Amino acid sequence: MMNVPKYQDIFQLENSKQFEIIALQVFQYQSKSNKVYKEYLDCLGINPTKIETISKIPFLPVEFFKTHRVLCENEDFEIQFTSSGTTGMDFSSHYVKKIDIYQESFIRAFEMFYGAISDYCILALLPSYLERSGSSLVFMADELIRRSGNENSGFYLYNFEALHEKLLRLEKMKQKVLLLGVSFALSDFFENYKMSLKYTIVMETGGMKGRKKEPVRSELHDFIKSASGVRQIHSEYGMTELLSQGYSSGKGQFFCPPWMCILIRDVYDPFDFLQENKSGGLNVIDLANLYSCSFLETKDLAVKHPNGSFEILGRFDQSDVRGCNLLAV
Repeated sequence: MMNVPKYQDIFQLENSKQFEIIALQVFQYQSKSNKVYKEYLDCLGINPTKIETISKIPFLPVEFFKTHRVLCENEDFEIQFTSSGTTGMDFSSHYVKKIDIYQESFIRAFEMFYGAISDYCILALLPSYLERSGSSLVFMADELIRRSGNENSGFYLYNFEALHEKLLRLEKMKQKVLLLGVSFALSDFFENYKMSLKYTIVMETGGMKGRKKEPVRSELHDFIKSASGVRQIHSEYGMTELLSQGYSSGKGQFFCPPWMCILIRDVYDPFDFLQENKSGGLNVIDLANLYSCSFLETKDLAVKHPNGSFEILGRFDQSDVRGCNLLAV
């Protein structure tokens, strides 16, 4: 039996030194137990035992989740998440061996950035996700709704009038609300209803899914702010291939929980990483991906700021438009 890092240790990290220690342990485990990742490393001629720093770890392109079952050890899994996209795209599949790890990851991250879930009424405006099966975002929203314990929490499709009435009622109650919505639905909703929200956080969690022309992020946020009365639009950065999320409380600057880290790679040399304030390809280390692959090379273009936040600048040419969080800038 291979030495599997304890997932409980992943959620107890307190500093970058501890992160690197656990990340290297996870890498050694996955380099041996994940067949797809092992074969990828072999093709690169990488000897895992020679890897001693995070910067030397090869990152698996997320495209492998479209063509392979990226799992450690045996093929057993508890749930399969699939990506969203427009017609004709190949979809990614994330086979999750232990759903408890995903639940702990998103619950801990949410409460780290926003406080107790029980303080909120959760309203999820996610029509494009609810209309298909296998969405990790719907799974997360459903659990947040349940844990809120608020009888007013719930999902919404296109019943904008009911959502409008609910928000007005909750505002009168001075109830803290999280309105979590896919971008095209939030745009449609606030085109029809102008409000003055004082107790509501508006959080967008994805692009237009081909419904409309991809907007400039700042323009979309400015429109929603003017229509809703909120000062900032919050955002969630996540994807099917990850079990953790980054959160932005405004201006599109995302922060990660302690078990998640981003690196910016040179677009001309994927094995070279850039310093802060330089744009390049986004690589993500997600230690919650313990039983799949924690080291992923995405198709997002990004920049990392000195305060530790990162900002999504767009996508590589010819890459698929994907779910959470994709807006042009």
